[in-house]
Amino acid sequence: MQLSESDSDQKKLTDDRPSPASMDRRPAYSSRQSANQGFAPVLRNPRFLILWGGQIFSQLADKFYLVLMIALIESHFTVPGKPISSSWVSAIMISNTIPAMLLGSLAGVYVDRWVKKDVLVVSNFIRGALVLIVPIFLWLSQGQTFLFSLPLGFIFLLAITFLVSSLTQFFAPAEQATLALAVKSRHLLAANSLSTTTTMAGLIVGFAIGEPLLAFADRLLGNLAQSLDFGKVLVVGGAYIIAGIILLFLRTRENVEDLCKETPHVFEDILDGIRYLNTNHRVRNALIQLVILFSVFAALSVLAVRLADSIPGIKASQFGILLAAGGVGLAINAAILAYWGQRFSNTQLSLWGSIGMAICLVSLSFVTKSLWLVLVAIAMMGAFAALVGVPMQTTLLAETPPDMRGKVFGLENNAVNIALSLPLALAAIAEEHFGLKAVLIVLATLALFGGILSWYIARVESVKSSKVDK
Repeated sequence: MQLSESDSDQKKLTDDRPSPASMDRRPAYSSRQSANQGFAPVLRNPRFLILWGGQIFSQLADKFYLVLMIALIESHFTVPGKPISSSWVSAIMISNTIPAMLLGSLAGVYVDRWVKKDVLVVSNFIRGALVLIVPIFLWLSQGQTFLFSLPLGFIFLLAITFLVSSLTQFFAPAEQATLALAVKSRHLLAANSLSTTTTMAGLIVGFAIGEPLLAFADRLLGNLAQSLDFGKVLVVGGAYIIAGIILLFLRTRENVEDLCKETPHVFEDILDGIRYLNTNHRVRNALIQLVILFSVFAALSVLAVRLADSIPGIKASQFGILLAAGGVGLAINAAILAYWGQRFSNTQLSLWGSIGMAICLVSLSFVTKSLWLVLVAIAMMGAFAALVGVPMQTTLLAETPPDMRGKVFGLENNAVNIALSLPLALAAIAEEHFGLKAVLIVLATLALFGGILSWYIARVESVKSSKVDK
């Protein structure tokens, strides 16, 4: 992964980056920038458009992949007339999660030393190829068993899932680092807003249309393709490959000579990332807030089943309606941030968002019998979550030096995946012991704590900077 793309213009992308404290000491908005706010500047940026296109197809493929695995388990390893085994589905989910917890930081170390475009392109092509060979291995392994009499085909699905997820750990920090290379600092908030909107839309659309789209693809290709699942894998693998093809046209303008100067010292580099977070309070705090944000949403995704069960008029299996409301609120407010977010500092937005999330979570604990009030509360919570997620991700991008981005985003990937995993295990247990209302209030307290912590650290740093200036 050492293809060269030298850059004589890279300085132009970094000349306008803010000083370390500027994003918290004053709003990132001025009258001179008013004509350039919103999505227009980033949508005129061809490099961002290419990266965005690759992101759309890659993220949809990620969502379709999990739908594909569940469909394959149901069609190949489930007795007709019996429900799908939840333990087998859990095994797939665990196989998908383990690389995220083990490789996030390690992947970030190498991403710092590799050309980001190569990482983005190659990871998508390999993931696409791995998905496309699934029908062949399922056909070859028919009737064969492995350890504990498990079907060999199922073991193969676990292995493929592990490999696909491992490659995703390299794609994620490379994508974040490339965004900072492709977009000027003053447009990072708009770019992050659009990226966040895309992520949430992909989450909603991917899971909503995944099953019918994969089934339609099988029917479209005929009975033979349907029996071998060629249509399903063609959609998922094809989405990864399309993402790779789009990203082939990306120009990151990286200086490869700088990237190749050092050989990786994995554990030392991971420690460098940790030390950087320890010394840069704003970046560290942004990471803490993102971890809290994802923890709250992960817990809510579990509690949504219990919440749906308590609401007259809907079933527990329709909990996706509640999560979709949160995604819609987040996506709408992320788009609004692109136009008016630069009038305020990232710390202001984060504090308001955390307070709003806390209020919505507390309100949610008292309106569990009304579907419309629950939908409004969750949608508003998603809207306030955008005020936390978008500015904090922007802070990470704007204040992390180029040579540290892979390490920091790798650590972020690790932390966020752990933040997504623990609440999934703990939220249901806590709800059974303490009740839904108590857990929602605890989540509200956690969200409020993150906002106050961010505001306090920013205020302390501002006072210190003022004293140094004097």
